[in-house]
Amino acid sequence: MPDPVPASPEQRVDEWDGDHLRHRSDVFAEPGVDPAELSDDDLIREVASLHRTRLDTLRHASDAALATHLRRTADLETEYLTRHPGREIDPHRLRDG
Repeated sequence: MPDPVPASPEQRVDEWDGDHLRHRSDVFAEPGVDPAELSDDDLIREVASLHRTRLDTLRHASDAALATHLRRTADLETEYLTRHPGREIDPHRLRDG
């Protein structure tokens, strides 16, 4: 019988509901400032910081830290997309087909 596929961090952390972490203040403190309260420059800085630490967090952080990182990244990126729905798309980043 083959080994089972290992569970993802989202599956191993009970506070994860498949889309985002549930708000459980007894388990996770809210990380950082509410993205809606950040200036555009601060929002970009926060997103860039998370992207710089992404691989290290993926490879070496605890399941809870990775789940928090995923949630914070999603919150910040969602705020960016809310503010910039018509963001400029680089045609070189598009795939033909």
